[in-house]
Amino acid sequence: MVPWLLLLLPLPLPGLATTDKVYGVHPNLISKYVPSKSGSWKCLDGSKEIPWKFVNDDSCDCPDGSDEPGTSACSNSTFYCWNEGHVGAIIPSSRVRDGLCEPQCCDGSDELPGVCPNVCKELGESYRKKFAEERRLQKTVSSGSKIRSTYIAFAHKEKKRLEGLVETLSQEINVKEQEVERLRDIAERTESISQAALEHKQKSPLYQSLITHHNALKSLQREHKQHLEREKALGNILDALRAGYNPNYQDMAVLEAVRGWEELAGLPHIGASEEVKEGETKEEGEAVEATEDLEPGTWTADQLNDELDALLEADHVSLLLEHEEHIQSPTEGSLLYDLTSYLPDFVLPHYESFKDTLISWLHTLGIIHGDLDSTAADSSRAHQALTDAEAELERVKNERTTAEGDIAEIFNIHGFGAAGEWKKLDGTCLETEVGDYTYEVCLFNEAKQKPNHGGQTFSLGKYDSWNPSPDVKPGEPEYYQKQVYKHGTRCWNGPERSVVLLLTCGIENAILTVQELEKCEYQFTGTTPALCLPLDEGKKNSREEL
Repeated sequence: MVPWLLLLLPLPLPGLATTDKVYGVHPNLISKYVPSKSGSWKCLDGSKEIPWKFVNDDSCDCPDGSDEPGTSACSNSTFYCWNEGHVGAIIPSSRVRDGLCEPQCCDGSDELPGVCPNVCKELGESYRKKFAEERRLQKTVSSGSKIRSTYIAFAHKEKKRLEGLVETLSQEINVKEQEVERLRDIAERTESISQAALEHKQKSPLYQSLITHHNALKSLQREHKQHLEREKALGNILDALRAGYNPNYQDMAVLEAVRGWEELAGLPHIGASEEVKEGETKEEGEAVEATEDLEPGTWTADQLNDELDALLEADHVSLLLEHEEHIQSPTEGSLLYDLTSYLPDFVLPHYESFKDTLISWLHTLGIIHGDLDSTAADSSRAHQALTDAEAELERVKNERTTAEGDIAEIFNIHGFGAAGEWKKLDGTCLETEVGDYTYEVCLFNEAKQKPNHGGQTFSLGKYDSWNPSPDVKPGEPEYYQKQVYKHGTRCWNGPERSVVLLLTCGIENAILTVQELEKCEYQFTGTTPALCLPLDEGKKNSREEL
């Protein structure tokens, strides 16, 4: 039985030479495999004309091998697998009837019937799914790249705006520098006239007491801030203990600490309903407010936080001089002093300088009498004007420095990308809800974990860098597929919280998943159009329609 099979293997199928002349022919060439009226057929290269019966007879007659598309007789011929349900394929004719199932011919047509199974249906379904997914991805990339182009346009527009701002600020700085020099000259001249009188007034008991009170108040403020910081740190520890302890574990020391903190902070006992918690907290807060009775003139906590710095920054010399002016009887004004009401603003500085010099001469010659209180007050005002002008100059310079830094960062590969595509997303906040928490990441700023039903919000880290891997080159697409956020709130008996944000191309800026891979170490995945690079038309793969 076996020897007979071996003899039959190299032979074509029964009747193949007479019935299936187009076996193995590519669909585009079938129309050329038609015999002439005389029963002959011409090789595809036109070099020879042979009897039609010689086609697919397992004997190579044409120099180009075109007469044997379904056998392995011609070494330079090819065989076409129809692969119904999948994509057709071409293999060298030398692989036909070699006893091996070619993966390109999923229908097994390259071998005798029964040798190779027909798996085209399964492969076709898998191929179509893969093809549909690739088409979907291409569509996403195409749509995302259009959005990305708007990001790039925004970056160029922002750069132009900042450059205009820098130019405007530079001009403003030039004007303010001249103003500062003018005011400094006035302050120096008025100071030479009034310095002696001012030093005498600063020796008064009132001024010395004012300085002492200032120093004491500043010291109290420093101690108060230290106490607030310690109180906040202790509150965070107790909040973490309250949220993490097991109420069923009868550790009285822990239970007493938790209950004591709840009573002190006005918090409800754990286990109470949200409605009761809110009611209890509100009633306790109202009770404290009702019992609080401040003495007249006593500062509230808000005033201590908001207004104390301004009080400490007061100009004591100006206060001293204003006090001197207040306690002295006013004198009748002269035309020399009333002229300021009639002079235009641009003349006033020159007038003030001339007036101070003139008054000093009149005092020296004894023509007019009295002290130099008004001159000292003028000196204080001149110094205050100089200080204000210098502060304003410094503010404008800082604003220009910030704008220049922003310009340099827009197209920096370590910042917002070589094309500036990430500038638009600076500070954009993305959120997703997972269980009892909402996770938020504000790009280039901070990541947070926010409870959905009340409780403490934890920082998961502030933006630190793009992909820090040494194997990734800055500026490459992979470099912008990862952001690192570090130094978040420290976990209870654990490390500082941190986040690695993994990004892919998508038509929306969104967070997809949140995982805690290790204790307090989170991994976010998300999408953004900023990663959708334009499709390279020259590298598109041409695919055959199914």
